[in-house]
Amino acid sequence: MAAHPHTSPIEEARVDGAGGVSPVSRVVDVEGIPMSGLLAEADAPRAVIVALHGGAAKSVYWDCPGHPELSLMRQAMAQGFTVLALDRPGYGSSRPHREDMTEPARRVELAYAATDAILGSGSRGAGVFLWGHSVGSELTMRMAVDNRNGDILGLELSGTGREHHALAADIFGGKDRYANARGVGELLWTPEDIYPEDMLGGAKIASSTPAYEGVVTASWPQENFPALAAEVRVPVHFTAAEHEKVWRNDPSALDDVAAMFTEAPRVQVQVEPSGGHNLSIGYAAPAYHRRVISFLEECIEYRTRPADFRL
Repeated sequence: MAAHPHTSPIEEARVDGAGGVSPVSRVVDVEGIPMSGLLAEADAPRAVIVALHGGAAKSVYWDCPGHPELSLMRQAMAQGFTVLALDRPGYGSSRPHREDMTEPARRVELAYAATDAILGSGSRGAGVFLWGHSVGSELTMRMAVDNRNGDILGLELSGTGREHHALAADIFGGKDRYANARGVGELLWTPEDIYPEDMLGGAKIASSTPAYEGVVTASWPQENFPALAAEVRVPVHFTAAEHEKVWRNDPSALDDVAAMFTEAPRVQVQVEPSGGHNLSIGYAAPAYHRRVISFLEECIEYRTRPADFRL
């Protein structure tokens, strides 16, 4: 399985000492399926972040087009972390094979194989930190539970939850009624002043959604999320945006989320001020990324000195 680098179309810019280095695209062959993503490699990385985008998006979500100052990839690389933003199975180069990815175990296999192929023999530092957004939280948690290489340091989840806001539940519809597209857009992209104007609506990061994601979405809040959470055995960071309009973000709802992670050595839940559902492409992104990277640094400490890691 060989990786083939190509220059990223993302414009180069200096971000917190990262210099003019842009993430580059990678495509690897996994059992005849091309798997793609963006890679930003740090010299002698402290750890590796594997970032998994949400629905109807692609890996460039993590390197905000035209706004390098908002990029997780550039910010984390400047702090000594390698970042792999993977196109989830059924997205990017693997989209033509999306019908072969209906089983969760298959998606986990593909994600791990693509990660191993893209990272190759390069250093992973202290280990791998998983960072998931929205629907991408499902694969993030499945990979964390699998933890096949035993090197998962912890995970971050955002843009998800256990219960929709009442208005969101009505807008999203159900099995017998299609979602209200305009309403969904308003949930994801308001208030407008928390996002760059040219990012509103998400056209620059948009992708078609594989059919299996409908099943994932329907079974997530009350079935798979709590079931997977009970099996997670690494530290967990959960972020709710202040202006999250899809999922409940009140204290009671966040307490319910934290309570699911019964086997995790630490669970940290917080609300990100001035953030919206798409946290990593809004103006709150740099502060949000700093908070989670700080948690990652604590996870590295936990790996070396678990007795010092407190709830």
